[in-house]
Amino acid sequence: MNLLYEMHMHTPLCKHARGEPGEYASVAERRGLAGIVVTCHNPTNDGWSPDVRMSLAEFDQYVAMVENARQEWMGRVDIRLGIESDYIPGMELWLETLHRMAEFHHVLGSVHPHLKDYRDRFYTGDFAAYVETYFDHLAMAAETGLFDTIAHPDLVKNVSPDQWDLMRAMDSICPSLDRIARAGIAMELNTARLNTEFGEVCPNKPMLSEMLKRNIPIVLGADAHDPSRVAIDFESALDILSGIGYTKIHIFLDRQRREILISDVRDQLRKI
Repeated sequence: MNLLYEMHMHTPLCKHARGEPGEYASVAERRGLAGIVVTCHNPTNDGWSPDVRMSLAEFDQYVAMVENARQEWMGRVDIRLGIESDYIPGMELWLETLHRMAEFHHVLGSVHPHLKDYRDRFYTGDFAAYVETYFDHLAMAAETGLFDTIAHPDLVKNVSPDQWDLMRAMDSICPSLDRIARAGIAMELNTARLNTEFGEVCPNKPMLSEMLKRNIPIVLGADAHDPSRVAIDFESALDILSGIGYTKIHIFLDRQRREILISDVRDQLRKI
């Protein structure tokens, strides 16, 4: 019985992805997945970084797009509606409203430090301070109770790879993880960047080890912006997690966390 879902993917409404939900479902079927949760970038009500997300006027179109694909693929691939919502302090009231506007199955909380709007507001020219701010915001996002999972949780390293110092960053990472663990929220292992400049999953292995120490649940997501990227490098991610000491991962359906043993899904994935 298939158990594994792809928990993080996008649609053309975000203006930087291609492929309709049905095309993602087709790849998921060939990969041996039980289903997908579509989590496109959320609309905002204040003009926050409008060039990388759907507009509020397109929200109903998004919900209908996913529902139509769900009906078309019913019995083959289980397609569910999710959302990836940007977080910075002050967005809470809008996100509370947005998350009640549809029946979401998985709500990702994201801090995107590479966005111009975020940099303009929080970058002072001191990258180490920027890293500290980023991890503080991740913890704040978890503490709001608005999200199921914190997405790609060391994304700040991509802002300035030549200045990224993991050992120094751990002084910000560990207190952030303490707060996230107390909030009882899951965190994502994002495979999208495994073959980029850093050549590692997001978060990195030392951070994953610290997450395990704190019993923080893991959700797998490929952050697919193209159907060909569905469940990309999931096999490597499962191997990495097993090597660190994880024995299980999680999915969200109906915003309820469900536990899956790694040993039960490793052999379900098919190469295409």
